[in-house]
Amino acid sequence: MARPYSDDLRRKLLEAHDRGKGTLAELAEQFGVSVAWAWKISSARRRTGSTERSLYRPGPKPRVDREAIRRLLERKPDLYLRELQAELKASTGAQFSTPYLWKIVRELGLVLKKSRSTPPSGTPKPTGRGAKRS
Repeated sequence: MARPYSDDLRRKLLEAHDRGKGTLAELAEQFGVSVAWAWKISSARRRTGSTERSLYRPGPKPRVDREAIRRLLERKPDLYLRELQAELKASTGAQFSTPYLWKIVRELGLVLKKSRSTPPSGTPKPTGRGAKRS
């Protein structure tokens, strides 16, 4: 995939056009870019007022409020994912799958707390080669 042109090139082409050094078509040839690209950045600047290119982030925009999840888990740290899912639906109206919520919880750096109050398993762990334990 081709790399995008730098913001410096965009700025120089648009500044030359503003100073009247030529039309967009002439400047595109002079700078070694396509006429369509020159028109595109000119209209983008007219629309947004900025010469810098916007960040490209493919895919759908995230709908989850990570801070809302963090606040919920700080307030109620022992929530199960299903309970977290219900709390989010009640507070924000948005519904997410439990695997997606688990992904967000991990991205936030939160972990499951293991309970040390349960006794260890009564079943011994098998040895590597089936030998008897000493």
